[in-house]
Amino acid sequence: MKIIRGKIKKPQKVVVYGPEGVGKSTFAAQFPEPLFIDTEGSTEHMDVPRFESPSSWTMMLEQIDYTIRNPHICKTLVIDTADWAEAMCIQGILDADGTKSLADYDYGRGYIKNEEEFGRFLNMLTRVTDKGVGVVVTAHSQIKAFIQPDEMGAYDRYELKLEKKTSALLKEWADMLLFANYKTEVFTDGKTKKTKAMGGKRVMYTEHRPNWDAKNRHGLKPELDFSYDAIKDAVAFDEHSTSTKAIIPEDQAPSKNTTVEVVSTIYPPLADLMKAGGITKEQLSAAIGPSASGGLGYFPSFMKIEELPEDFAKHIVSQWKEEFLPQAQQIEDLPFDLS
Repeated sequence: MKIIRGKIKKPQKVVVYGPEGVGKSTFAAQFPEPLFIDTEGSTEHMDVPRFESPSSWTMMLEQIDYTIRNPHICKTLVIDTADWAEAMCIQGILDADGTKSLADYDYGRGYIKNEEEFGRFLNMLTRVTDKGVGVVVTAHSQIKAFIQPDEMGAYDRYELKLEKKTSALLKEWADMLLFANYKTEVFTDGKTKKTKAMGGKRVMYTEHRPNWDAKNRHGLKPELDFSYDAIKDAVAFDEHSTSTKAIIPEDQAPSKNTTVEVVSTIYPPLADLMKAGGITKEQLSAAIGPSASGGLGYFPSFMKIEELPEDFAKHIVSQWKEEFLPQAQQIEDLPFDLS
């Protein structure tokens, strides 16, 4: 059994949160060779490399898995933002179970499912860092009333805009939790006794205070300019990439002489997964068709993918990687039209 002494340098797991417009995406773009998974379209005005905007929870997990299998494509994977990612996580759970809200589950099981699924998402991000790629997760903040457990006082504080259980998971997972905000100072006019707020400089906080959560393991100053340069010496990355302009290779085509065409009338998240997986309409139709013809038996006859009930299309998306993609891949692209 080995005993290891000293510091172990490895890519960091950084979470930065703050109000809308403070510059979280711009801050994340300053990290070495970032690759964005943009869940809300906040990087459309920025010249940064990004995956296609994920339209489902399954699609986002596939993008993370692709990074794990191809760690050379970037030095930093950016999830922008955690709260929009959690919204997709919740929708994926609801679609899989055919429910409309986490509150519809008995005994709070919906929130437990969300916590477990979000935990698996964080485990995948840890696997990204194990491959030598840093991870940055951005999130919006919200102001909530806080009552101290000893009932000695109550005050407002900034918190992550997530469900309570997933917020705690994300904070525990992070090596560095940074709170970004506009620094303002309040002045009182000696004559009129009116108060005015002045300032507006963007700063980030690295240590816990009663009004916000923050942490770091590098002895950073409690308050820093909101810039990557202020923390770059504390953020270690594996120098595995030889190019400062990473080129993301396209996935290999499913088979030669095959053109994957996805009609726009297909449920959009399903269409995105079909395109990414190289699955044609005919393959998926056969996969969900009669078991006697090699399908899963969901329908007694071949069904046009464009005519699938939306609830079933959502079910396919939620179980894409586990059930429907492997089944469709086993079916050779048919030389005829099932319509």
